[in-house]
Amino acid sequence: MRIALTSIFVDDQQSAEAFYTDVLGFQLRHKVPIGADFWLTVTAPEDQGGPELLLEPASHPAVEAFRAAMTTDGIPVAQFAVTDIHSEYDRLSGLGVRFTQPPVEMGPAITAVFDDTCGNLIQLLQPTADL
Repeated sequence: MRIALTSIFVDDQQSAEAFYTDVLGFQLRHKVPIGADFWLTVTAPEDQGGPELLLEPASHPAVEAFRAAMTTDGIPVAQFAVTDIHSEYDRLSGLGVRFTQPPVEMGPAITAVFDDTCGNLIQLLQPTADL
């Protein structure tokens, strides 16, 4: 068994597609119209056959309260691994990405947290030891 797909809720799929591809550098995998929305997935460019991230419309009634609580408490809804968190922090900051937490050592890893402009906090993680 392996993870094939996971999802995050986004306020606007078009804006999310632009942010996740143009800013973060993910590759568009699927964009299939489903009524007014899309089955919209992205993958890591170095692992295009790997897990997909579904950028799912945040229209379900439970989503607003869930995301508000997560954001208020500063809890990221997803985590992306990077090999050089300081370079990635500098690159994304230079592109206007707003970080809520700069890179910080946390035990066997360095983490940073940013606002994805789509209603979510996302954590970057660089392992510094075997996790």
